[in-house]
Amino acid sequence: MPSPSASSPATRTDPHPGDPHPADPRPTEHPRATPPQAAPTATTTPAPPRLPLPALLALFTAAFGAVLTELLPAGLLPQLSAGLNVSEASAGFLVTGYAAASCLAAIPLTAALRGVRRRRVLITALLGFALANAVTAGSGAYAVTFAARLLAGAMGGVLWAMLAGYAARIAPPERRGAAIALVLAGITVALALGIPAGTTVAAYVGWRGTFALLAVLGVAVAAWARWKVPDFPGEAAADRTPLRRIAKLPGLRPILAVTLFLLLGHQAVYTYLAPLSERAVGDRTGVVLLVFGGATVAGIWAAGLVADRRPRAALVAALGGVAAALTLLGAAGGLPAVLFAAVALWGAAFGAAPTLIQTALVTLAGPDRADAATSLQATVYNIGIAVGSLAGGVVLGSTGSGMLPWVALPMVLAALGAVAVGRFRTT
Repeated sequence: MPSPSASSPATRTDPHPGDPHPADPRPTEHPRATPPQAAPTATTTPAPPRLPLPALLALFTAAFGAVLTELLPAGLLPQLSAGLNVSEASAGFLVTGYAAASCLAAIPLTAALRGVRRRRVLITALLGFALANAVTAGSGAYAVTFAARLLAGAMGGVLWAMLAGYAARIAPPERRGAAIALVLAGITVALALGIPAGTTVAAYVGWRGTFALLAVLGVAVAAWARWKVPDFPGEAAADRTPLRRIAKLPGLRPILAVTLFLLLGHQAVYTYLAPLSERAVGDRTGVVLLVFGGATVAGIWAAGLVADRRPRAALVAALGGVAAALTLLGAAGGLPAVLFAAVALWGAAFGAAPTLIQTALVTLAGPDRADAATSLQATVYNIGIAVGSLAGGVVLGSTGSGMLPWVALPMVLAALGAVAVGRFRTT
């Protein structure tokens, strides 16, 4: 606001207001004015920009549904075996087939679809999940069900390659880490709550009814994405960075190495948590899994708070937490109190680590190239799951569950070392 001295007319002292020639020849004087006041300076820190929650929650639900589609058959093996007239081992291959298709499809499909508008790809993947689950619900033949699982796995490869990049593109730049954490929390919620809930629902509506509900969820999330998720153009052919050049980005290979080493160590133990924990708590593996799942929720929440401010230190702390937990499990995992404390620490640390790694990947590649870069990571991620599970099974069969943490620990320490010695870029 302009000061009064600059905007008010001057005031003169005139003892003869009607006389055009006043007796007092002194010039007109201005009254003493108050010096202009400077505008108040804001001292409060501006509030951080708000996240686009409706869009991010749609992507969260997409992640939730994808994990349920992938892993729910593992909790329904007896029902699937009876319904499809196959052995439980063959029913278990429905999970294996999904993972193999996801691993093999992530890179080529993502590369082929880079020129297509992003929301169209997202909705197509979600409707592909819905179709695969609908076929599974209605199929009476194992071969048809297996083919549906391959379709679902291919859609999973596309979806996981784009979720983190999509979250980064629709969020304010200074809150990309928080947005990625929110979307990836769908994985944790599915593991901690969704799969147990799905198994319970199947007891009432049957496994076919459960997959039918997943098909409905896929259609609903596709409609939600069409309504609330912003669209982005695909990459023009002239602007498209070849995948081999993205693979050579400085700093990308350490990120992929950290991903691989972490998943090798984690999966070698997590896959066989039941025999490992029964030494201390008997058949109460469900309680142990519940502790792990609840801790991962806390870990993802914590990662969302620090991913945009101190990502490197947070990732070092997360990997150090996983290493400490494995050390506790190896040294004294037969004691119930130590087991639960170690599992809680492990869950919180592992819940944070993938979000921080994914944020580093998107930051390095940039949101526009994040889908291609993430497709490489998704492939490495699935390799880590497969090889880690296989290695853990070999160790379990040859030396027993007590050695699992000690075999996994060097892998996690290798991941920690790659970050700590400076070969891992987080900004």
